[in-house]
Amino acid sequence: MTDLHDQATAMTSDWPDDAADLARRHRESLFPSVGLFYDEPIELRRGEGQFVYDSAGNQYLDFFGGIATVSSGYAIPEINEPIKAQLDRIPHTSTLFLIRSQIELAERLRAMTPPRLNKVFFTNSGTEANEAAFLITTLNRNSNELVALRHSYHGRSFATTNASQTPWRASTLSPLHVHYVGNPYCYRCPWEKTYPDCGLLCARDVEAVIRTTTSGQPAGFIAEPIQGVGGFITPPPEYFVMVKEILDRYGIPFISDEVQTAWGRIGVADWGFQAYGVEPDVVVFAKGLANGIPIGGVIATDELASSIRSLSLSTFGGNPIATTAAMANLNFIATHNLRENALQVGGYLIDRLRELTERHPAIGDVRGMGLMIAIELVRDRATKEPAPDILGRVMEETKRRGLIIGRGGLHANVIRLCPPLIVTERDADDAVRILDEAFASAAAAG
Repeated sequence: MTDLHDQATAMTSDWPDDAADLARRHRESLFPSVGLFYDEPIELRRGEGQFVYDSAGNQYLDFFGGIATVSSGYAIPEINEPIKAQLDRIPHTSTLFLIRSQIELAERLRAMTPPRLNKVFFTNSGTEANEAAFLITTLNRNSNELVALRHSYHGRSFATTNASQTPWRASTLSPLHVHYVGNPYCYRCPWEKTYPDCGLLCARDVEAVIRTTTSGQPAGFIAEPIQGVGGFITPPPEYFVMVKEILDRYGIPFISDEVQTAWGRIGVADWGFQAYGVEPDVVVFAKGLANGIPIGGVIATDELASSIRSLSLSTFGGNPIATTAAMANLNFIATHNLRENALQVGGYLIDRLRELTERHPAIGDVRGMGLMIAIELVRDRATKEPAPDILGRVMEETKRRGLIIGRGGLHANVIRLCPPLIVTERDADDAVRILDEAFASAAAAG
């Protein structure tokens, strides 16, 4: 892979910089809910390794990875060549026919999960995958009730938005009845306690809600091991152990939404649930599985998978292109030790970021696991008042200096860092340097 660190930021002037006109056309033709980063949005036209390039040829170190989707980097020959070969053979057949790569991928996923998780259904996205998880659990339990965490995000469809929270909860009209529990957000504890003296009231709240606000027989409990869009909220190590014990007492299935936490991103394990030592009943996956090619799915127990008694298919789910890409990407992650790299570089990066807290009072919290790291910005560390405006200025400054970062959190005040798993400690140093400069400039402008 080419080392691009020493190349000039401006690569070429061959492409006209028509981003302003493209942004206008975007506003005219797309739903207004489809927002864009930056005061002057950019078009990313090319990528190589951990770098992307806009329509003016400017180079950016990508520390957002297409929202934790480009797991292995851009233009990786070991991944792209099998996709091209499959495209030349046959791009689509549908699930009414045998698809070799789909079957091989299902077998690979079964080998990566506990033996109880035995059946796979492929979709095209995390939203569809969560819909499938809701379907099998509600059918199995004959219940339309679901328990979910506050600050959650599980998709943009009719049912999944109802299982998410504002600003992503567009509707409450879905027949799915969602009960929210306080989440393990230690920086903003709903009970204003401090870990570990809190007694994990957040976990105990799950049982309280089951007993007092549900019928006692909800269809399932859904949670992201680390909340993604919610701001990379990282629970204490005991949280899911305690929650799973509660769920087991009531016979309630645990749906682990691994759309952002899977494929080694958290460093310590392939899946988020493995980092907490629990076994879910359903695992939802998508995003980084195929390194940017759309794919999603669920893997579930035989009992839950058998809950669908009607005929069922997904026209595009598990198609030959997506599943070939997924197999090539999983092979690349394994053979290049990217999970181990995520652990090493992620640990180094989080230490470097915590050094920034000494210089920048707007940094209220740094948290995460592996290469899934958050920086929460506040106006005042004592009051913890969210500072989305500061984050907006920081993003503009990082863009100007050649670094792409993400944003999230219920208050839009959390920087999300989830770069391709190939990044190095040198990349981490570059990112921290740019963030340091960006915080300083943002403070001066404020």
